[in-house]
Amino acid sequence: MADENERDIQAAIDEMLKGETEGTDGPSEADKVKRRAAPRKDEPMDLDAMADEEPPITMETDGVAAEMEALRAENNELKDRFVRALADAENSRKRADRERREAKNYGGSKMARDMLPVYDNLQRAMAAIPEENREANASLIEGMELTLRELQNTFSKHGVEVVSPQVGDKFDPKMHEAMFEAPVPGTEKGNIIQVMTVGFMIHDRLLRAAQVGVSSTPKS
Repeated sequence: MADENERDIQAAIDEMLKGETEGTDGPSEADKVKRRAAPRKDEPMDLDAMADEEPPITMETDGVAAEMEALRAENNELKDRFVRALADAENSRKRADRERREAKNYGGSKMARDMLPVYDNLQRAMAAIPEENREANASLIEGMELTLRELQNTFSKHGVEVVSPQVGDKFDPKMHEAMFEAPVPGTEKGNIIQVMTVGFMIHDRLLRAAQVGVSSTPKS
């Protein structure tokens, strides 16, 4: 009987020791929860879910945002400078083209203006030859006509054209220069009554206005 009691006591002691051992070495409830929450190595990570999570705002995040804002402002400023530089370059190109065209068309204006008296003198010389002397001086007159024609061809080659108003035309202040006014019967006020010298155009610019006399006859 005593032996049975000792065996029962020993079994109870062994049972207690077994429970303490399991409580010490076995995983706790917290460890079990962590194991359930932590992903297994063989399970794929949910990257989309991780991307949707907002990162915590820290001083480092604020610094990156400020730096990005500064870079954005600098980029806008450089873009504005680039657009302005393109506009300036285009304006310079147009100005250079205009100046080149003007130099080509009007660069010889001064020389052409200095040659106009030569044309005037040839015209006056030919008009001054008496009709009775023209046959005797036919060769001289022919040479003067050829010279005058060659001068006109040279003028035309460089865009210089004669502006030759006729008696009875209306006076145009943009093309004519009134040298005098006189009342002439049978005319209207503002009509050209005499052409003293012809005018000249160089391309679309007036090189010299034609000098004319203008009627001052009042309206009846």
